[in-house]
Parts: sequence; C-alpha cells; structure tokens
Amino acid sequence: MNLGLPELLVILAIIILVFGANRLPDLGRGIGRAIKNFKEATTEGREKHD
Repeated sequence: MNLGLPELLVILAIIILVFGANRLPDLGRGIGRAIKNFKEATTEGREKHD
C-alpha cells in the first residue's frame, strides 16, 4: 500500500473536517500517550516473563 503526498493531504483534510482544527492537538496528544502506554506495557510484560 503506497501512500503519496496527495493521498496523505486528502486524509488530513478529512480528519480536520471530522474533528475540527481546534481538537487536533488534543487528538495528537492522546494518540501519543496511548503509544507510550503501550510501549511501557510491552516492556513490563517482557521483564515479568523473563
């Protein structure tokens, strides 16, 4: 699946229309926290397993 610049711009435009420009920073912050929590949980899982 190859996504070029035009496709990414269309996806970004749809996201802005759905969530609004004011909510994008909150959405990005939430996604970042979720990724961080997932990484911490997988690291803890490996340590407990060993």
